[in-house]
Amino acid sequence: MQRIFPSPEATRSAACALARAVGPEGLLVALVGPLGAGKTVFAKGLAEGLGLDPAVVASPTFVIASEYTAPGGRRLAHVDLYRVESAAELEAAGFLDWLEPGVLLAVEWADRLPDALPADRLELRLSRPDAEASPNSRSLQAKALGAKAEGALARWSAALEAAAG
Repeated sequence: MQRIFPSPEATRSAACALARAVGPEGLLVALVGPLGAGKTVFAKGLAEGLGLDPAVVASPTFVIASEYTAPGGRRLAHVDLYRVESAAELEAAGFLDWLEPGVLLAVEWADRLPDALPADRLELRLSRPDAEASPNSRSLQAKALGAKAEGALARWSAALEAAAG
């Protein structure tokens, strides 16, 4: 799936729809892209889709990870691999605990340690397609790796199509 979002609000809204499309089994969302591509904006949208205040979500670059519990008990773990050097360091931060069923796990800079991630994941590549002409737009390429991710991507795509009218 490929999409262009014209604004940070549209990016966040799409992420909100993804969070609602993820079933109770949870999902790992691998966020890939350069600085300023919208990875943290996307994580804020995931939080909003779970019923959390997106304002509480910040990039966890220096703490590696933050965990939030939404009303109703759904959990969002927001992980940033920018400063993580190894899978062992990631595990020491509690990564394996977030792979439990029911957790929506957003991993920024996922391309830094792809072998440490589960095979079944939704990989999202964010970029700024034309920063000069349209500084607020973001391009997204979504790729499902595994059955759980394929189901979530199909539900999310259908939700985006329905919202577009």
